[in-house]
Amino acid sequence: MTAFITHCWRRARADLSALLACTLFAVLQVYAAPVQGAEVTQLDLGRSGDGLELSAAVSFDLPAAVQDALFKGLPVIFVEEAEVYRERWYWLDKRVGGAQRHMRLVFQPLIRRWRLTSGAGLASSAEPGVALAQNFDTLEEALGVIRRVSGWRIADFADLEPGARHRVEFRFRLDLTQLPRPLQIGTLGESDWALSISTSRRLQPETLR
Repeated sequence: MTAFITHCWRRARADLSALLACTLFAVLQVYAAPVQGAEVTQLDLGRSGDGLELSAAVSFDLPAAVQDALFKGLPVIFVEEAEVYRERWYWLDKRVGGAQRHMRLVFQPLIRRWRLTSGAGLASSAEPGVALAQNFDTLEEALGVIRRVSGWRIADFADLEPGARHRVEFRFRLDLTQLPRPLQIGTLGESDWALSISTSRRLQPETLR
């Protein structure tokens, strides 16, 4: 939700109507029921060299409204976000790392294939990350890739404090802000578009060694 609000404010500098639409969307999203059965089924954290890596799996059935939009040729953006916090009993927890990954799925009707373009990189880095494009014969094959992430570097170990407690918050969601504006308005409060999953995990002491 924080990333969503930041995106809206940036757009609002040039377009006040965009701010009004985004504000209304954010309010109604609170009351939209999430997609039933969506959950994080796996979340593993480990050290690889000088970085902290995350592997995860999410389970969800793509709602009919989203499938309909895809078959009409509209691209749909899925977002995975991970944030690392150092816990502090005396103040708010401090964010010490994080990463974000965007996955753009689109149906190509002329060749009847699905194209998935994904990019990952440290959220704190100026580098945009490496984009990877893949083609699939079926929607289910593409969703199989979207539902899993492996060996994803989300933080540098130099930013973690030995002896302190850290936790990782992981979120998976549909990014409705990148839909065409008429469709954004049409999805306000629609539970079929409220695909958002989150969970958290505390780093074990042995991971930090």
